[in-house]
Amino acid sequence: MPELLSAIDSHQQVILKAAPGAGKSTYLPLQILQSLTALHPMKNGQSGQGKIIMMEPRRLAARNIAYYLAKQLGEQVGETVGFRIRGESKVSAQTRLEIVTEGVMTRMIQSDPELTGVDLVIFDEFHERSIHADTALAFCLEIQQALRDDLTLLVMSATLDQEALCGLLPQAHYVESQGRGFPIEYHYTPLQANQYIVSRLAQVIPQWMQDEDGSMLVFLPGVGDIKQLHRRLTEESTVLSHNVDVCPLYGQLDNKAQQMAIAPAQPGRRKIVLATNIAETSLTIEGIRMVVDSGLERTAIFDPKTGITRLQQGMIAQSSAEQRAGRAGRLEAGLCIRMYSEEHLKRQPLVPQAEILRSDLTSLQMELLQWGAQQADELSWLDLPPAPHLQQAKQLLTELGLLHSQGQLTSLATQSQTLGVEPRYASMLLQAKKLGASYLQTALAAISMLEEPERHTLDISHDWHRWQQQQHTKVSLLNRRSQHLARLCGTSFDAKQVDSELLGLCLSLAFPDRVAMRRSQSNGQYLLANGHGASMDESNPLSNQEGLVVVDLMRHAQSMSSQIFRAIKIDWSTLIEILPDKIEDKEVVRWDDNKGQMIAEQQQCFGQLVLSRRRLTQIDPKLIQAAISDYIRRKGLSVLPWSERSINLLQRIRNASEWLPDKEWPGVSDDILLAKLEQWLEPFMVGIDTISKIQKIDVYQALNSYLAWPLNQDIDAYLPTHYQLPTGTRKAIRYQEKCEPVLSVRMQEVFGESDSPVIAQGRKKLVLELLSPAQRPLQVTQDLAGFWQGSYKEVQKEMKGRYPKHVWPDDPANHVATTKTKRHFQPK
Repeated sequence: MPELLSAIDSHQQVILKAAPGAGKSTYLPLQILQSLTALHPMKNGQSGQGKIIMMEPRRLAARNIAYYLAKQLGEQVGETVGFRIRGESKVSAQTRLEIVTEGVMTRMIQSDPELTGVDLVIFDEFHERSIHADTALAFCLEIQQALRDDLTLLVMSATLDQEALCGLLPQAHYVESQGRGFPIEYHYTPLQANQYIVSRLAQVIPQWMQDEDGSMLVFLPGVGDIKQLHRRLTEESTVLSHNVDVCPLYGQLDNKAQQMAIAPAQPGRRKIVLATNIAETSLTIEGIRMVVDSGLERTAIFDPKTGITRLQQGMIAQSSAEQRAGRAGRLEAGLCIRMYSEEHLKRQPLVPQAEILRSDLTSLQMELLQWGAQQADELSWLDLPPAPHLQQAKQLLTELGLLHSQGQLTSLATQSQTLGVEPRYASMLLQAKKLGASYLQTALAAISMLEEPERHTLDISHDWHRWQQQQHTKVSLLNRRSQHLARLCGTSFDAKQVDSELLGLCLSLAFPDRVAMRRSQSNGQYLLANGHGASMDESNPLSNQEGLVVVDLMRHAQSMSSQIFRAIKIDWSTLIEILPDKIEDKEVVRWDDNKGQMIAEQQQCFGQLVLSRRRLTQIDPKLIQAAISDYIRRKGLSVLPWSERSINLLQRIRNASEWLPDKEWPGVSDDILLAKLEQWLEPFMVGIDTISKIQKIDVYQALNSYLAWPLNQDIDAYLPTHYQLPTGTRKAIRYQEKCEPVLSVRMQEVFGESDSPVIAQGRKKLVLELLSPAQRPLQVTQDLAGFWQGSYKEVQKEMKGRYPKHVWPDDPANHVATTKTKRHFQPK
């Protein structure tokens, strides 16, 4: 502790690695607070005015830590120690230590880039590597560099990627502490093949509860697994003692249920807490001495091509396993039962992949632009945000009206900076405000319900109905959040002005890309405005609606279609009225595979959704050409009339790109050629107005033109189609992808040659496939001289017997190349 406190006083950057249970969250902050007061009694003219901000990844942890620390001081929360989380704040003028969630921290920085009055920012549980934590650290590093060289940053966790972090903060003082954790006994019980985790846990848990004392914490990958195991333990198990309480713990639970899971077991009772990875860090659940770790977690992987997140279940990283096990040794010697093998764990990565590399970056892109960073690499990151994710985010921000096509923030975006909500919601609020009071009040209610959902309510209008009837499990939180947002919009929230008929329309302002239309007469099957499919169970009343706004959907790893989790119906006619700029009239020509003919229509579209269509008789030839290009894209390049010559040219360009990378070869992979059909193929499609006429396209000329001068001239010198042998014979060079170039030639025709021929400006030797007089392979070599001196003797012996009329000299390297037999060499 003395070293750590001294480092915080003397260095602007400090890294702390300390074992689970060492007191990073629950002991250290108060020690720092006392130390700063003692070291700087008159800082800024007042005793201890400098404030400490400590960031926590989760609301549950932030609230509980604040209450715990305040209790240590004998105070109420909001006095010396306070907290700020979304929808709730307990701070006052005397608050000197604020526990905040990471999203709140980025908004504090944006509103006050100098962090006025803040001495120290603590990044707790930094190993979780949330987007908000990475962003806040990047911002704080720039604040240190440009505005506040006196600001101190403390980054801490039990399982830091210390090499990477020290690389980002090379001047930081590093402190490591083992803490005072109790010993943990490990047991490995891996699942058998095809064994389901919930079924196995339903057997394992009662056995350990019978054999051991104390309470148990069980880590499961998702809420569905928690509910299934809860049911099996409480309704089906006859082994568990009557004095055992089974408590679920996950983020969407209401505060009362969460506190019930965290609180100590009642006297004479024990508990089993079934948790997601929310319980990995920052929470000490009283009485836990057994941890059962499934070893699994569900990770959201964002696909920038579709704008949809895919849910993937996989094995946890080694650091997560360490964090989970650490829960067992907090208060006494503990047990950790791992439902996997030790070998399997050792094969896992040391730390999990950072959220910034796999998530939707729309909010991050907005934060960067508001910060004034046009490019992400203007800031310092542990992991640079992926460019495709940022590009997709810019496209969505443009669609939401928050970004100009040139990349500058719009006036709408400028207004949104004070709202503190994600970009979709900010766009909805500001657009609804323009449409009138009823729209604004409805939008306020919509955001509150989306931020605080009830489980298993797919139809958002049901949430509103329950809210109206005071039956919603989070009524007070919804009211408080709506009032807070209303104040930011310059008004007050009035539930009586909320119009349930406008809920879907308001949500379409936030999710224009997820407005959905039912596919033909298929209940539950929908096409989204972004062109992707989604589905819901046919038994759901929403499944027969013609139009929806899909708010929450997820694509599972094994499914091609996304599953709809939250949605609401919309009225198409009203949608067209309030979003006229999203409606596009266009002429569309396409080839109908079923009818075998070209279809031309005038369509009214909302994104990829066709609201109405009318057949056209007069068709623009350019549209026909575009329809044929679309057909080629759908079917692939194989539908083109590839000749030997065009295939050879394509392969030579691909080889040249690899062998002569210093030349500016155009990309010719299948994906690139399909993407650039308009550039290289369409100029050679003049007069091609039906699918059958595709066979008339000269693919060779199209590729040759795409290659462009001077490369379309140079390629014949760099990678010739043929090689002329000493005998005067021209033999074709065989080019193949990812293979060496091959020349098949009768052995007699390379007599007198000392080495294999070279191409590609001398960078590639031809592989010689040496043939017998009957054109059968004898030897394959790139080292002709070595062959003459080595294994040729064996070949010569065999060939003399098989082909006695042909020349088989003892010194082939110095014999004249020939296509003739022995009699042509006899003296006349």
